[in-house]
Amino acid sequence: MPGTSTSTLEVTNISKHGFWLLLDGRELFLPFEDFPWFKRAPVEAILRLERPAPGHLRWPDLDVDLAIESIEHPERYPLKSNA
Repeated sequence: MPGTSTSTLEVTNISKHGFWLLLDGRELFLPFEDFPWFKRAPVEAILRLERPAPGHLRWPDLDVDLAIESIEHPERYPLKSNA
């Protein structure tokens, strides 16, 4: 029988439109339109993410740091990359 999952952070799916994160039991979608840093990133780099603080996510291979609030409410953070 499998043990209890200790991961509270996981990329669950990647599509041509964006990707989904499972974060503390809820699923969040990051559309490439709002988060263009990930659009041409290798799958490995998207999958390798860290949570250095409770409200903060980091993709070290991409040098991308995001506040969880900016994922939950991208309309409050209108700055976008010129990528």
